[in-house]
Amino acid sequence: MKIKHCFFITAFTLTGSIAFAQTAEMKFTTQPENLGQNVNTGYSDFKPIVTPDGKTVYFIRRDFPRNVGGGSDDIWYTKYINGEWTVAQNMGSPLNTASVNAVSAISPDGNSMLVMSAYNYFDGTISAGVSMSYRDKKGWVFPKKQEVKDWVNLNEHVDYYLTNDQQLMLVSAERKKKENFGGQDIYFCKKTGDNAWTVPVNLGPVINTAGDEFGAFLAADGKTLFFASDGHVGLGSADIWMSKRLDDSWTNWSPIVNLGPPINTADWDAYFTIPASGDYAYFSSSNNSFGNEDVFRIKMPEAAKPDAVVLVKGKVLDKETGLPVKGVVTYETLPSGKIAGTARSEPAEGNYSIVLPKGYNYGFIAESEGYYAINENIDLFALDAYKEVERNIYMAPLTVGAVIRLNNIFFEFGKAVLKEESYPELDRVVKLLIANPTITLEIAGHTDNVGSDEANQTLSADRAKAVVDYLISKGIGKKALSSKGYGETVPVGDNITEEGRQLNRRVEFKILNK
Repeated sequence: MKIKHCFFITAFTLTGSIAFAQTAEMKFTTQPENLGQNVNTGYSDFKPIVTPDGKTVYFIRRDFPRNVGGGSDDIWYTKYINGEWTVAQNMGSPLNTASVNAVSAISPDGNSMLVMSAYNYFDGTISAGVSMSYRDKKGWVFPKKQEVKDWVNLNEHVDYYLTNDQQLMLVSAERKKKENFGGQDIYFCKKTGDNAWTVPVNLGPVINTAGDEFGAFLAADGKTLFFASDGHVGLGSADIWMSKRLDDSWTNWSPIVNLGPPINTADWDAYFTIPASGDYAYFSSSNNSFGNEDVFRIKMPEAAKPDAVVLVKGKVLDKETGLPVKGVVTYETLPSGKIAGTARSEPAEGNYSIVLPKGYNYGFIAESEGYYAINENIDLFALDAYKEVERNIYMAPLTVGAVIRLNNIFFEFGKAVLKEESYPELDRVVKLLIANPTITLEIAGHTDNVGSDEANQTLSADRAKAVVDYLISKGIGKKALSSKGYGETVPVGDNITEEGRQLNRRVEFKILNK
């Protein structure tokens, strides 16, 4: 394939290759598949970004007559429906302007997008930088510039990528000599607040060389990195490579692997993207195209697939009315409560989507003013293959009489001893009571019907009291809380199946006053 595009604000050029030691090569057993004439034209169609669910591909179309401003680079997209790619559509304003426009990353929910350039709100122009846009009921909002601390780029080229958890950004830039190995290196920045990022840190010498490294893409597992380089010796002037992150430092990487033919050729090859399933890779090529570069896909060999993940999708809904609720979905690892990422529910239908790597137990909630989220959890310790799970999140209105189940409360078996995994859920109750000091709650414990009535009554009362004691230990006043055990007297499941009994073993709170 031949992709003659390196991203910067107004021009695109190539750089020479620099030889280094020979490395391993990946083996593909199938041939690339052109996405067809609904997507590709006689113009340049390149730099695809596929959504994590694999159903939408964003790409750039260059110098097309129907581009905004009649030329330059515009963002287009196509959707995969009933086994076919739809006729590509222009994203329109405000994302497309008369200058260079490109998607750098798309969130798993499809509602947040990292775009090239800094968009200037007052005059509609763009300048060097990177911005975020979000989808509301009317479409994509005007992108907000992202501020990277101590930002320096001595190269006219630049690339960005946002990880699926939206907490880390990969940047290809040329920094100061003491921070840089050569031309463009790949760096990481961590999110510190709204539109704010840390000072870039170099990924290190396994990834970066005296040449240029760019086009970084981190797979949904948060470990597998694909990137382009003209500094590592390969098949052409620039090749696509793969490496895996070995720990949490972002500077410790496995030896790189060349993706090999037909992905890499004797030409300049870059920009590689895969969905969460890891089944297909998307890229641009001039081989067997309709003119210039086209968007292709190819089936991924097992050895190149990232670690398994789960794509959790559903709707954020009002528990009482069933109507969609606009909110922010936060997911965290248990028992630590460490935030693993965020997503936004789509305002019109309430749709959300998150990608969860294997190896953890997760809790996830949605937050919206005037509601308390009924939390969900999912255990991915034993995951060995990609899965898609549908899970709606229900938001309980904070009204007097409302009864809200605390799904992420865990006790030692047969005891009233809280497990550490419960603390993030209970801390949210603390946060609720601090924000609403006039609310009073009854904490209610419930059991299944296994065991004697007396034992179940005692256990439920003790567990409810254990929750109250924890809340008091966090500074909540005793007057705001009461506890009661209901034993097995208020079942919500059948008590015949294990699933029904599990539903009955629960802790709830009831809003007594507001």
